[in-house]
Amino acid sequence: MKKFIVSLFATLLVTTAVWAQAQNGSGAANAVDAKLKFKKETVDFGKTKYNKPVTVTFEFTNISKEPVLIESAKPSCGCTVPKWTVEPILPGKSGVISATYSANQVGKPMKTVYVKLKGVDQEKELFLTGTVEN
Repeated sequence: MKKFIVSLFATLLVTTAVWAQAQNGSGAANAVDAKLKFKKETVDFGKTKYNKPVTVTFEFTNISKEPVLIESAKPSCGCTVPKWTVEPILPGKSGVISATYSANQVGKPMKTVYVKLKGVDQEKELFLTGTVEN
């Protein structure tokens, strides 16, 4: 009986965790993915020199049946500045989000841009990476 209760409790715990993930958008399916198809979600800028800013571009296509508007694109830190297509993207049309990284630290950075669409609660994470050398 004790094993049964422990097993039941474990099953409820796992079920609750999976349900919570689905509710807060951290599950595999993302509402942004149902609207935009990105050519690449991670862009490697290659090698750059210290303090020599580098810009990457994330290209996407609206795969939904309605216009899509990017509400915001927020960087993970102040060293990255994103810009994006500000007008509504019609179905089948493309747009871009660019991100300029200041390259103010030697190493292999991994920076994130959080994309928020109007009317969609979830955000899409895009990543830029590369190598900054002296």
